[in-house]
Amino acid sequence: MRARLSDIAQQAEVSEATVSRVLNDRPGVAPETRQAVLTALDVLGYERPARLRKRSAGLVGLVVPELENPIFPAFAQMIETALAQTGFTPVLCTQTPGGVTEDEYVEMLLDRQVSGIVFVSGLHADTAANHDRYRALVARPLPIVLINGYADGIPAPFVSCDDRESGELAVAHLVALGHRRIGLITGPDRFVPVQRKVAGYKAAMRRLLGVTDADLAELTELSLFGVEGGEAAAGRLLDRGVTGVVCGSDLMALGAIRAGRHRGLAVPGELSVVGFDDSPLMAFTEPPLTTMRQPVISMAVAAVRALVDEIHGHPAPHSEYVFRPELVVRGSTAVAPPARPTTPTQPGPVAAPPPDQSPAGTALAGRS
Repeated sequence: MRARLSDIAQQAEVSEATVSRVLNDRPGVAPETRQAVLTALDVLGYERPARLRKRSAGLVGLVVPELENPIFPAFAQMIETALAQTGFTPVLCTQTPGGVTEDEYVEMLLDRQVSGIVFVSGLHADTAANHDRYRALVARPLPIVLINGYADGIPAPFVSCDDRESGELAVAHLVALGHRRIGLITGPDRFVPVQRKVAGYKAAMRRLLGVTDADLAELTELSLFGVEGGEAAAGRLLDRGVTGVVCGSDLMALGAIRAGRHRGLAVPGELSVVGFDDSPLMAFTEPPLTTMRQPVISMAVAAVRALVDEIHGHPAPHSEYVFRPELVVRGSTAVAPPARPTTPTQPGPVAAPPPDQSPAGTALAGRS
């Protein structure tokens, strides 16, 4: 029990004595402190004492993509915490390649009579997907909230990071460091967040550097999300002489760093890399990753508030809540390297000047 008290106290940032008073339902504890302790119990997976249990307000489904990208567990944790504070019990559904599909998870959640569903980076972000599935849920009626992705005609709240702004801010950061050949690596262009990042990147490159559309096409690489996709795309961009790379995710950025190092390039001395998400542990990579931070906590709280309002019969605006990203500068970006002089790989002998060439002509020929 002592170890548990210590864990709970550390999570709630209170003393063990305060934890003991809350668990024994004793007076003298501020309401916000009491709630912090109860939330810590929920987050750590401890069961509340019977006297402190509230009747669940209902189940809420939470559908997220695979958990290999650490930004998705971060979203799941924040959403689950916010739901617990409103009395709802989250049901987490995570997808894996070849595993249970989003539609199959939805059927399972409907069988469990959930009060609502939160979708994170689901099929609503895929412009090639059929979005009638979401309209059918709303028509049941079942409250839903969709995070990171937007589709017209779905009468539900959307919560997104401003992907276009993230692309512009990342380019502006590299331009301020003196970079002129700046590439973009991101995922397939059928996804709404990808389309927005590409638009922001291109707008900033045109505005700040006057880059032509033909050059932008050469500097943009769409690949599979993940470290391997980022590494492959970065290799192609390095062949085209980039000194800076903007990436659509932190994992892609780690792949770009790997590609640079395989070519013997110093990061950030010879190659600067900007990620996106500010996933957990990105401050501890080598070098620590400069990245565009998604405001995960604010987005999760907004999504849960909108869903709970819908559940309680107070419809939230059926529009998109857009949250501004934050540039977090760490160690993977630096001043652009000096331009490398181009010299012949096998210089030939210098020919002697013809007899009638003037001394001035000889000197000029020697400098050319």
